[in-house]
Amino acid sequence: MTAAPALAATQDTNPERKKPKPPAVMSSVGGSLLAKPGTQVRLGPGAPVLPKDVSGRSWIVADAESGEVLASHNAHWRLPPASTMKMLFADTLLPRLPKTTVHKVAPEELAGVGAGSSLVGIKENHTYSVHDMWLGVFLRSGNDAVHVLSAMNGGIPRTVADMQAHAEELQALDTKVVSPDGYDAPGQVSSAYDLTLIARSGMQKKDFREYCSTVSADFPGEQKKGKKRGTFKIQNTNRLLTGASGISPYKGIAGVKNGTTTHAGSTFTGVAERNGKVLLVTVMNPDSGESQAVYKEAGRLLDWGFAASGKVKPVGELVPPKSAEPASSGDPEQVKDGQVGKDGQVKPVAASQAGSSGMGIALGVAGGVLVLLAAGAFLIKRRWPLPDRVRRAPRP
Repeated sequence: MTAAPALAATQDTNPERKKPKPPAVMSSVGGSLLAKPGTQVRLGPGAPVLPKDVSGRSWIVADAESGEVLASHNAHWRLPPASTMKMLFADTLLPRLPKTTVHKVAPEELAGVGAGSSLVGIKENHTYSVHDMWLGVFLRSGNDAVHVLSAMNGGIPRTVADMQAHAEELQALDTKVVSPDGYDAPGQVSSAYDLTLIARSGMQKKDFREYCSTVSADFPGEQKKGKKRGTFKIQNTNRLLTGASGISPYKGIAGVKNGTTTHAGSTFTGVAERNGKVLLVTVMNPDSGESQAVYKEAGRLLDWGFAASGKVKPVGELVPPKSAEPASSGDPEQVKDGQVGKDGQVKPVAASQAGSSGMGIALGVAGGVLVLLAAGAFLIKRRWPLPDRVRRAPRP
């Protein structure tokens, strides 16, 4: 194995442009290399070099099932997350709100939606199912839907507190929640590492998987007196999923979430499967000037990850939730298939999270043998539960 230095992906080709610099020392959650600024990768024989045309201030490529971080760049740099924060919102609230519940929107529930927010088109004094509103969150990144669902959860302050507590449980310790929708707010930050960790947790929930992989849906329209209520079509804003705005759909893509704000720039976390291998990638704030750069750079990193799988030494790992940490350390009887190392650290594949009903494990595991560790808090999945339509998608 050889250690590769920070590559051209991290170099500024315009000497007149001053880029902000990451902290000299960042969080070491997931491994000591992830605390270092710059690009971290350990190439083995036959491994491809990282793509040069990646300008994200922070990014990460990880194996979704083993939890191994294949490569990263400023993985723990705390940056504004934009609407990728909605992944944490959904992972926190999905188990709490039955999707068949129907809710009439009160005017005050929409009063705090920020100016210029992305909206799905929810109207006051109209009724919507929770299912409708989650479609609005995932497909249109609707801040109006986020505010109504937050109201159903007890209000914005309680929802922010719940999200913060869940982030800490996941060990997403770079994340500071101020607004549940990701709207720019002072002090609101996350990191490429945390967003990847959050997406991995969310993908354990069947409803989360289905919503984030939905390309388009019908959304309830305005109710006019004396007329049947109509619907209008909404489409997912994830360009790698839909192929919109000149971006080709990425084969095997299964979500997860994109976002753009003034302070965050563009951010994106995606999950994709190819030949049985499932990867997660996050890119934060690319500044190359390339059109739709966040999607193109994510696609390049996914391509690299699939080509490099098995040919690189991990630079870190996606850690399990706090409640999933093993009670005992270094038990040689637990060392199976790389699940628990001799140092007592779990090599996580998938955190045990509640399904859409808040009970049980994630559904849809194909051919999965579940291995129970540490009093049932952490489940190892031998196959990642992606939506069936993604498993059947043609591969390049």
